[in-house]
Amino acid sequence: MLNGIFFVCLSLSLWTAGSSLSCRWMQHKFQQFSKNSLDLIDSMANNSTNTTNTTVDAGVGFPNHLYNQASKASAEDKLSFTVQILEEMVVLFEEDNSKASWEEIREENFLQVVTQVADGLRSCIGSHSHKRKNKKIQMYFKRLSSHVLERMDHSAEAWELIRKEMKTHLVRADLLCSSHLTN
Repeated sequence: MLNGIFFVCLSLSLWTAGSSLSCRWMQHKFQQFSKNSLDLIDSMANNSTNTTNTTVDAGVGFPNHLYNQASKASAEDKLSFTVQILEEMVVLFEEDNSKASWEEIREENFLQVVTQVADGLRSCIGSHSHKRKNKKIQMYFKRLSSHVLERMDHSAEAWELIRKEMKTHLVRADLLCSSHLTN
């Protein structure tokens, strides 16, 4: 009987330790890096001379139902979803941004932190959980590139629209991932 209880406790401890909810990076680093990414994207606006008040065209808007689905998904699926958003964001910011109104060093720092967040979250995902990329997310970022950046000739105004849209994603990703820390 005592051996059985010990085995159950040991199994439960090992399962919890292997769970993405107990990932050390999430517990100790996520909030710090997430806050840094938000501060950096804000600093890009503070340096901006552009004062556009327009928003991204509704035809390009993010399929919000994907966030709703992700919020109901398993912990690993939430993290995978967030990693894909962050990776797509980095690729988007690597486009021609010579007309963007922020300093290049600010963007480099921002992309470095976003990449560190994606890497940290990826380290929390079990090795068996390498899902295919979500095509809807990929298409959304491609539409941002073609419908906003290319159509607006990669202008400072276009980049400000992208910056605002990406800030929204960073906030939503923070909320999605932070739910692990309170569960």
